[in-house]
Amino acid sequence: MSDNRRSQAITAGVQRSPNRAMLRAVGFGDGDFSKPIVGLANGFSTITPCNMGIGTLADRAETGLRDAGAMPQMFGTITISDGISMGTEGMKYSLVSRDVIADSIETVCQGQSLDAVLAIGGCDKNMPGALLAIARMNIPSIFVYGGTIKPGHHNGEDLTVVSSFEAVGQFSSGKIDEAELTAIEKKACPGAGSCGGMFTANTMSSAFEAMGMSLPYSSTMAAEDEEKADSAAESAKVLVEAIRNQLLPKQIMTREAFENAITVIMAVGGSTNSVLHLLAISNAIGVPLTIDDFETIRGRVPVICDLKPSGQYVATDLHKAGGIPQVMKVLLNQGLLHGDAMTITGKTVAESLAEIPDEPRADQKVIRQWDNPLYKQGHLAILKGNLASEGSVAKISGVKNPVITGPARVFESEEECLRAILDNKIVAGDILVIRYEGPKGGPGMREMLAPTSAIIGAGLGDSVGLITDGRFSGGTYGMVVGHVAPEAFVGGTIGLVKEGDSITIDALNRLLQLNVDDAELAQRKAAWTAPEPRYKRGVLAKYAKLVSSSSLGAVTDLNLG
Repeated sequence: MSDNRRSQAITAGVQRSPNRAMLRAVGFGDGDFSKPIVGLANGFSTITPCNMGIGTLADRAETGLRDAGAMPQMFGTITISDGISMGTEGMKYSLVSRDVIADSIETVCQGQSLDAVLAIGGCDKNMPGALLAIARMNIPSIFVYGGTIKPGHHNGEDLTVVSSFEAVGQFSSGKIDEAELTAIEKKACPGAGSCGGMFTANTMSSAFEAMGMSLPYSSTMAAEDEEKADSAAESAKVLVEAIRNQLLPKQIMTREAFENAITVIMAVGGSTNSVLHLLAISNAIGVPLTIDDFETIRGRVPVICDLKPSGQYVATDLHKAGGIPQVMKVLLNQGLLHGDAMTITGKTVAESLAEIPDEPRADQKVIRQWDNPLYKQGHLAILKGNLASEGSVAKISGVKNPVITGPARVFESEEECLRAILDNKIVAGDILVIRYEGPKGGPGMREMLAPTSAIIGAGLGDSVGLITDGRFSGGTYGMVVGHVAPEAFVGGTIGLVKEGDSITIDALNRLLQLNVDDAELAQRKAAWTAPEPRYKRGVLAKYAKLVSSSSLGAVTDLNLG
């Protein structure tokens, strides 16, 4: 279908002449039928602060499209607030929403034979959901990020939403009183925008800017600043030019572009969820990419940005320091980026960065000088072993003890584990195992921010390990390993662990090992039976039937033919 659109992009209205009456009803005039019709996928909602400012951006983009000679057709798509649903059964819908968003954008654009799409999203799954649809359709496209939230402030410190989760752990362990807990809660999220650290939303916006699917600087702008609205309008103009030139996503989202995105993610200390999402998007666009590619790139890219959750600063600080273009220029100068990769502006990466200073400004501390990195290698390590033969993802930035061996404390759900932490039943040296939270077993692969934050709040972040076939929030840090595959629900080894078993997490040697001999594991495997699915009807049941392993991106359309 995308090949057919190449021939009809500018003269789209001619092919639609039998349906002109319907188009006139939504505002088309005689001169509009020869213009490209551009879908404007609007993620506005008041469900979450991440998306509540998007309506203004959509209006500016709509005007920009009209001014540039296109006919915009705005439609809505959904969002789930991870921060609000975190720790509840509702969080199972979060990753599912990524594919619902992708399906909805694809359905409208293909169903209405639109010539291009401008997608605007804010919360975590809006971004990969939009890019999945864009990758599937391969029509001229651009992504506009809704923008980051500004930090809250309390007692001289910057706050993010993670501060509130950690405060719960501090309160439960008696380190703060209820008044302090309430004060942090009230100040953590002061307005519109996505979570302020280099959590999942800002990680994915940075990745898409690095890939060339968003405008330079747009990934770190604050949601409430005027420059964000200006950027949305400029994005509209750039997209119309891409339509005229038939610059398509497959020309931009190449293997080199994905490598650039992973390189930037490592340099900024981004979220573990980026592994899952980039694997899914690469699958949709047809670019070979595996979980092992992240480990290869990690080995050559240092972490040069000091950003929360394990660092000091937030995304707005990175923006003031020069944003993603400054980070990319440093990486380009070191030969770590593909400078000839194309971007949506029609310029290559090298051309886009030509005027950016070679080194970060000396008056800022967010972006380190090359010879003084925060960590000498990337922070997202791919661990394998008998507990994760397909792989798992560990975020090792800020970890004082990258190797730990201890007794397993086994929990069949996130809620069970959180209760044990808050009841002070977890001690230093324990390795928590949270299972049956994977893509199929959850279903939906919930994020374990509540337990990990409680561990940090209780002062156990450097002495307790945690592994799960679920995910982690971009705000998580500590000795934690997620995306363990194969997951428990399909018979993965994580489902065979017993209370008290010895487990080794060795980030230095990229090992995740259950220290039980093969004969014993074989007996346990023979005795294991798959549990009943938790959902038999509805979207979660459908998702569980279709979803692939997390090691493949947890996609829902793999090998359906």
